[in-house]
Amino acid sequence: MNDLPSFVISTLQATVRAGTPLLFAVLGTIFTERSGVMNLGLEGLMLVGAIGGFMASYNTSSLVVAILVAMLAGAVLGFIHAFFTVTLKINQIVSGLAITMLGTGISGLWGKDYIGVIARRFEPVKIPLLSDIPYIGRIFFEHDLLVYISFLLVPVMWFVIYKTRAGMTLRAVGESPDAADAKGINVFAVRYLFTILGASITAIGGAYLSLAYNSMWIENMTAGRGWIAIALVLFATWDPFKSLIGAYLFGGITALGLRLQAIGAHISPDFLKMLPYLLTIAVLFFTSTDTLKRKVGAPASLGIPYSREDRT
Repeated sequence: MNDLPSFVISTLQATVRAGTPLLFAVLGTIFTERSGVMNLGLEGLMLVGAIGGFMASYNTSSLVVAILVAMLAGAVLGFIHAFFTVTLKINQIVSGLAITMLGTGISGLWGKDYIGVIARRFEPVKIPLLSDIPYIGRIFFEHDLLVYISFLLVPVMWFVIYKTRAGMTLRAVGESPDAADAKGINVFAVRYLFTILGASITAIGGAYLSLAYNSMWIENMTAGRGWIAIALVLFATWDPFKSLIGAYLFGGITALGLRLQAIGAHISPDFLKMLPYLLTIAVLFFTSTDTLKRKVGAPASLGIPYSREDRT
């Protein structure tokens, strides 16, 4: 520890924990938006995942059931979003905002009886041998199971998107649904599938907050992380590995702010809490134009409803 202060190691370890819910949210959204369906409902999806997982953990004492319930809750909202945007062709921004409001309302209603209640949660598990690696082991390999799952999900999603037939189909639908349809691909089925799957993964990010990051249920515990994740999708250019960097960058800002407060640094705590959101605004500002979105690799049909009748 003489070469690398304990403060730095603990901050980096906290960075991984703080970045994990963002990572799940971004990865889920990458799946959804790669199909051409824009999703601004991440805050709502994370909240229903958080309350669904917490309720299941409290009532069953099974963390496996808790994660499955959280994913199911996210899948239901994902299905609603897909129905509105793919079948009814409602404006995707409006639908996403509606999902956020719906998820917020559901979590507030279901969670009112659980405020301050403690449920079974994920505990840190050291990975043998890897956790013994100097510095690296403590930073990356002394976490709970959900953190390790997020590590594995990044390369798995990259492989699926870029190296499999399913990924090629996903990218084809997101880039040119007309051409994909002409090749016999069911554009509507693909968009439904990946919108629901993406929502389920995003909901795990919410469940992480209520089952690992915090020790009890707190209303609106996402605290705007869903909105940060939206900016991170742009930052990551819809790429799983870049999402890892972005999530830990934002997580690092959060962790550093908390650590500086803990050691009594003479910096306004309100300013430290504000930093992640300032960075979010900056990312959104610099990636807001359609031209820049195309340059950074946004799916060409993102946000555009598809209708076979309008096919050229």
